[in-house]
Amino acid sequence: MTVTNPPDAAAPDRPPSVDKLARSIADVGLPHPLLVDAAREAIASGSPDDARRIAQSTARRLLTPVINGTGTLLHTNLGRAPMAWTQDATYSNLELDLTTGERGSRMATAPALIARACGAEAAIVVNNCAAAVMLTLAALAEGRGVVVSRSELVEIGGGFRVPEVMERSGARLIEVGTTNRTRVADFQRAIDEHGDDAALLLQVHQSNYKIIGFTEAPRTAQLAELDRPLIADIGSGLLDSRCPWLDGGPPGWLADEPAARQTLEAGADIVTFSGDKLFGGPQAGIIAGRADFIATISRHPLARALRPGSLVLGALQATALAYLAADGDAIPFWQMVGRSVDSLRSRAEALGVGTVIDIESTPGGGTLPEVGFASVGIAIPGDHRSMLRDRDRPLVARVSEGRTIVDLRTVDPHDDAEVAAALAAC
Repeated sequence: MTVTNPPDAAAPDRPPSVDKLARSIADVGLPHPLLVDAAREAIASGSPDDARRIAQSTARRLLTPVINGTGTLLHTNLGRAPMAWTQDATYSNLELDLTTGERGSRMATAPALIARACGAEAAIVVNNCAAAVMLTLAALAEGRGVVVSRSELVEIGGGFRVPEVMERSGARLIEVGTTNRTRVADFQRAIDEHGDDAALLLQVHQSNYKIIGFTEAPRTAQLAELDRPLIADIGSGLLDSRCPWLDGGPPGWLADEPAARQTLEAGADIVTFSGDKLFGGPQAGIIAGRADFIATISRHPLARALRPGSLVLGALQATALAYLAADGDAIPFWQMVGRSVDSLRSRAEALGVGTVIDIESTPGGGTLPEVGFASVGIAIPGDHRSMLRDRDRPLVARVSEGRTIVDLRTVDPHDDAEVAAALAAC
């Protein structure tokens, strides 16, 4: 017997063509394969109309320029130090000695300039400061002990822990002192007890926290007098405490921040620091100090695995040349630091939107905890952060006491009109 559907029964809807749906949202601007992914996901969920939203969400997750209105100068989530570096699609003399025509070293360019700028005999660059510490320990203390104060067994963002990095390097941790008090005698006792097995002394800057109260810690110069090489991880990358690249000299909030030049002058054999924090360049880890140690570090197999490419080295070279020329205005981070409160207030008043308020900016980037300095911002009632992030060019702001606040210290003056329009739209 043949069974037929009643003539008025509706046929089940067929899913739309994936390709047709993907082409209908081409104006989102993604490559066609990504639009196909969005179309398939929407169809699979039973909501083809969601394809555009899914594609837009994919586009939103891509790297894109943003305006930093948070007042945090080295905002880790926003890439830390802002900088501009472009180069043509061309070859460079990355590893070619143009004088001899023979193979050269990529470490003879930007690293050599950084060494000159901080008073080191030589330098090498890797891809971040954690890599710099790990490579240094692997090259100079693999299979042996490294003496560290318990107060400096830090963890910074992303799960970087000194003991774990040391373990991966092949070195062995020798803890001395207590959480709040460590003396030179504690380091000397470790040297006496462990003998030749104690290969290095490691001093780690407490960059993202502070221990206050009943505390004591040896100075770099004191540790340098002991009979072991001293490695100082200063972390945030201040090149010279005198800040000769600033017309007004160093700002007061930098008073207690260790600097590469002065740390080496105090007797450290090697300093390690970040390229994208107070140095103001791209993400990199810089190892500077004694030429013989740098040569040993450069020969370690990990050095090749951790080395940066020409884009990073080119950006570092431009930054190092600015330091050698004492041209702080050529480094965007130091431009932000140098903006006067009066100039910020004039900009804020010229925006013609919201309420002009006195606020504090912060260095950020895991540096200088509890440090703030005067700035000026714009405040509007309510929390509008989501709306501001949803703009074609996202504006990242902060909220305090029920108001959305944009700190103009971290906003490029060329972006003021865009900031005004964004806040007016709220």
